[in-house]
Amino acid sequence: MQRVNLVKFYLWPLIKSSYNGKALMRKKMVFSILSLVLLFLVTSSRASDEVMTRAQGMFKPIPKTPPTLKDNPLTPSKLTLGTILYFDPRLSASGLISCNTCHNIGTGGVDLQETSVGHGWQKGGRNAPTVFNAIFNIAQFWDGRAQDLKEQAKGPPQAAIEMNNTPEMLVATLKSMPEYVALFNKAFPKENDPVTFDNTAKAIEVFEATLLTPDSPLDKYLTGDSTVLTKEELKGLTLFMDKGCGSCHGGVNLGGTGYFPFGVVERPTSEITAGDVGRFKVTGAKSDEYVFKSPSLRNIALTPPYFHSGRVWNLKDAVAIMGSAQLGISLTQKDIERLVAFLKTTTGVQPKLEYPILPARTENTPKPKLD
Repeated sequence: MQRVNLVKFYLWPLIKSSYNGKALMRKKMVFSILSLVLLFLVTSSRASDEVMTRAQGMFKPIPKTPPTLKDNPLTPSKLTLGTILYFDPRLSASGLISCNTCHNIGTGGVDLQETSVGHGWQKGGRNAPTVFNAIFNIAQFWDGRAQDLKEQAKGPPQAAIEMNNTPEMLVATLKSMPEYVALFNKAFPKENDPVTFDNTAKAIEVFEATLLTPDSPLDKYLTGDSTVLTKEELKGLTLFMDKGCGSCHGGVNLGGTGYFPFGVVERPTSEITAGDVGRFKVTGAKSDEYVFKSPSLRNIALTPPYFHSGRVWNLKDAVAIMGSAQLGISLTQKDIERLVAFLKTTTGVQPKLEYPILPARTENTPKPKLD
């Protein structure tokens, strides 16, 4: 559309005016103008094609169906069970905290808190990452301590600062409700005693694997629609690639594919790092100090605050910090605005779910423990 307007509103009047001169001059003028138009169109087209080709090599669109899970086939019965478990606060000792509490499906898969509030109003040490598209991460948690979603699902119920429960009490709670027993039997039909902590995690993993956000403007661009991004968004995309941001934030999830130091060139302030040494807590290796799994940038405009500490609420501020900390450059205000414009194109279609009716408790169901 921009090229058509250029010809219509700028070049065509010049062509028309050339007819007031002599025939030879007129022909030369028209030929020169048309040559310039053709050169512009060809050059512009090549540049546009080059940006798209680079982007397609660096990023991949979010698929509309989840990938195959290792040793955990996705079945409708397992998905139904996993959905109910995800929303059930009785997985926690207090009966108040569910998976959805910290990874709210209605707010981008996060809780919009600096760090999550858990059992007894305790505050966690790190910002809750989004559960959306988490299936595409190399591992789970900021430090990658869980190899997959199933292992991750086992963490919060047992963490004293989160759900403060035990596998034994969680299983006893589920077994006390006949509806849950029936759901587990249907989801795991070949097992004699299917209501287990491991199967609970498997069912939740299946549900979380379906929490995808496809069809973002970026995804449409990556599949060949060259008209979907605005001029500013394309400039932001080009900047993102030219500055090397894709080195840590590439692939399907625009991140989540590896571990990188937070502060490659310049370590952020202590307020932002919050004394967290990152993956070092998992490996004990000196080289892993202040190293974190790169977060996904998908739906990033919906999931403030930012970084593992959750201390930065403004996306423009986060982009500026990444420029100095990771690239060692001071981004201009215009560059920051263009990068933010591009990042907003990663917002995809959000999962739409009907809140499930949870199985009714019985007189044998353990009572909540608030202390």
